[in-house]
Amino acid sequence: MVEGTGAERTAAFDAGERAAWAGRSTAYAASFGRLCAHTVPELLAACGPLAGRRLLDVGTGTGAVAARAREHGAQVSAVDADPGMARAAARAVPEARTAVAALPRLPFAPDAFDAVVANFVLNHVGRPRAALAELVRVARPGGRIAFTLWPVPAAPGQALLGRAVEAAGVRRPADLPTLDPAEDFPRTEQGVRALLTEAGLDAAQCRTLAWEHRTGPAEWWSGPAAGVATIGRVVASRPAAEQAEIHRHFLKLSDPFTAPDGALLLPHTALLARAIVPPRSGGPDRTGPDAVRAAGQVPGGASR
Repeated sequence: MVEGTGAERTAAFDAGERAAWAGRSTAYAASFGRLCAHTVPELLAACGPLAGRRLLDVGTGTGAVAARAREHGAQVSAVDADPGMARAAARAVPEARTAVAALPRLPFAPDAFDAVVANFVLNHVGRPRAALAELVRVARPGGRIAFTLWPVPAAPGQALLGRAVEAAGVRRPADLPTLDPAEDFPRTEQGVRALLTEAGLDAAQCRTLAWEHRTGPAEWWSGPAAGVATIGRVVASRPAAEQAEIHRHFLKLSDPFTAPDGALLLPHTALLARAIVPPRSGGPDRTGPDAVRAAGQVPGGASR
């Protein structure tokens, strides 16, 4: 565990998250991308009618949310902290205005959007409350905020890879940052509703989505094998012999989830949060930038 002050731990967590996704847009799309895309229809439905509405997709990844929002007629802007992800989204959804930017500071003026969404993003930021406050800042009064979040405890399918790591006797690397406990909150329906209410939002709701994700052993293993996400950083930190041992346990533990045709049917759950931005009462800081740089114009080493 990374030691230090709260600010130092938060900075280390954010830096670790950037490292977990940097240069891995293709590997993500080939492994966990379809899983994360499953919640997109419900996420967008939480925003109400989208035709002609200004929608911001925060943490767009390879552009699954942005693409579906465009199909519904929304005027889409999309940002991601990783330049490779932003470029992939720009290629997938050329009609969207795509930029490199990271929470908790986005390059938009207050009240710029009718809806702001974030699909599995608040799991990956060091200051979740500040991140939510930024989503609220850029949404207009009466606008919709919607996001998804992985719950704790995780569903059996989501926990499979972590169980394989534990079964192989591999411990989380000591230098792999964890979220500062002071910044954390319960990853439950009640905990998320409290987070929304604490942010001053109206009509706060949170419900659980449940589904079986159909994949294959090779596809599911390809994510951690390529170093994608935190589980990938754990696997990639080990020598080849230990990685092979993790893989062996992964195949063994996959048996209960294996269909007759060899596919994996992995039970997953996600929390879907939605709320409405109330009228402004005092006026927010309106000095934020209102321009977005196109992803193709942002240097690969840009600060995110």
